[in-house]
Amino acid sequence: MTHPAPSALHTPETLRHRSETVAGSLPALMIGAEHLAATVLLGVHGRRRAGMGDEFWQYRPAVSGDSLRAIDWRRSARADGAYVRETEWQATQALMLGVDDGASMAFAGAKARPSKLRRAQTLAMALAILAVRGGERVGLTGLDEPPKGGKGQLLRLAQALMDPVEPQDYGTPKPRALPPGSRAVFLSDFLGPVEAVETALTQAADRGVKGALVQVLDPDEEAFPFNGRTVFESMQGTLRFETLKAKGLRTAYLDRLAERRDRLALLTRRTGWQFTTHHTGDPAEPTLLWLYRALDRGA
Repeated sequence: MTHPAPSALHTPETLRHRSETVAGSLPALMIGAEHLAATVLLGVHGRRRAGMGDEFWQYRPAVSGDSLRAIDWRRSARADGAYVRETEWQATQALMLGVDDGASMAFAGAKARPSKLRRAQTLAMALAILAVRGGERVGLTGLDEPPKGGKGQLLRLAQALMDPVEPQDYGTPKPRALPPGSRAVFLSDFLGPVEAVETALTQAADRGVKGALVQVLDPDEEAFPFNGRTVFESMQGTLRFETLKAKGLRTAYLDRLAERRDRLALLTRRTGWQFTTHHTGDPAEPTLLWLYRALDRGA
């Protein structure tokens, strides 16, 4: 498999093609997410949750995207930069979403199944829709922009999720700019270096951030239905392994997969997070409902 030269990635023709690809896929993602969100009954949420209110929470440095009205000029006058005064409700009612954009997420074991990436994107957007309808602010962990509310933010998130990238074989969580006391969800196959996940969750816990990990896997990655001569190759083509007896690797592979899952589950228990596994061959509704309830319990 060949890849275009770096200079070719930025020609007008290539950029136009990438923009057209995003524009063509965006409506399908939004429609799928809206349909999925409609299956979950939006219950008591946002300001109606007990214990939340407008009490002062903290001052934080202003960032790109904050309105001038949000800046506390009296506090800012005592410092070199601008500061925003956050209330308790504003700080805690922020949901940050992280969707793994690694090349491994593009895998689909059958044409009838969505890729892991598309399923993760759909779950993330459906959750964002529910949060915005509940009066919350939503953001992406991979962006430097603060979380925001409103329908316009949903479109911005969808566009960012669909923006073509040049991924590595395996992605890692990008937990930058997590508001203290907020909630977060990371969706990934978590087949890459687990140390990056441990670092991300530890940092999040230190900031009082609670949330959930959703491991998204294709059924073939669970069943390992390979036999005889098989060539295993990473999505980027950087890793390649050939064997004449693929079936003999099944036990060792499943053991390592189970070990990874146990390690992730232990990590979430230690940091106050929650963990589940979703298979792309299954309906997405139960996992979205689990996420909705998990975030409500962990808030």
